[in-house]
Amino acid sequence: MAKYRIVRTDFWKNPLVSEEMTPEDKYFYLYLLTNPHTTQTGIYRITKKQMAFDLGYSIESVHSLMERFTRHLKLIRYNPETRELAIKNWGKDNLHKGGKPVMDCILSELKEVEDTSLISYVSETILKEEIRSLYDSFCKPDLEKEVSNQVVDDTYPDTKCNEVDNPFMSRHTIRAQKEKEEEKEKQKQQQKEKAFNPNIENNPDIEDQSQNQKTKDVQEIIKFWDNNGFGFSNMNAKEQLLAWLNDSSFLQPKDVILKAMAIACANNKRRLNYVVGILKNWENESLLTANEIDAYQEEQNRVHKQSTKSFPGGRDIPSEFELDLTAGEE
Repeated sequence: MAKYRIVRTDFWKNPLVSEEMTPEDKYFYLYLLTNPHTTQTGIYRITKKQMAFDLGYSIESVHSLMERFTRHLKLIRYNPETRELAIKNWGKDNLHKGGKPVMDCILSELKEVEDTSLISYVSETILKEEIRSLYDSFCKPDLEKEVSNQVVDDTYPDTKCNEVDNPFMSRHTIRAQKEKEEEKEKQKQQQKEKAFNPNIENNPDIEDQSQNQKTKDVQEIIKFWDNNGFGFSNMNAKEQLLAWLNDSSFLQPKDVILKAMAIACANNKRRLNYVVGILKNWENESLLTANEIDAYQEEQNRVHKQSTKSFPGGRDIPSEFELDLTAGEE
């Protein structure tokens, strides 16, 4: 984690920034370049929920910005499985100096990157040959393995990994390589699913059951929302709340969301930001299940009762004492 990041003044002279970016785009891009999760390599791990929390945006807004920066502006890539983000022009703007300390730092950080395609993505804009070679060294083993499995007509004339920029390469070759990469990614995904659920191969209905359960969770939350006065026609708020089902650290997201909504109703605060505030507090306290939340609330209530317990003040009045209101009068 870096202590500081430098943004070049050329940032504001870039036509892409000055002509195509909205004020919100510029704010988001500066955040991507300078947030505490950034590394020396331009590749770092961050969740969309963390971005929303830091920026004060909704999850839906972050989704839209990520889509815009990936597809339209083409300035970043994001792997939703590994939660890794890569900034395309990081090398061009930041990696100008070499030397052993810098190279050692980059080497140690590149070893932590899970998606090596992001390494080649950043490598494209690195101008310093020494640093670029270090990046490419993390891609060559995968390239050699893929080349050895291809026929002669489908070999790479270039040593660069993943994306090939060669005018003499046929479209057929590039398409064949992309198909191989997609098949490889599909196999990796299947292996992950088997690792998390070893019975999935013997029971093909497990995936359908999981999808059906998600649908039921969504319907239950929407039903609670509509029946308790949160706003039947407020579709935007519903979508933002439902995003917590897939993009949160809760182990029982549906139960936790319903509990937060019930508390909002009890306090007559039927608003999305109130419910989200409750969920964020629980997440910050690492309360990931409904049982943990109940136990925590019981403990807080017990402590509150003890702190507010009243004790008699002053000294006891003797039982034989009598107050004479006429004393001192003649």
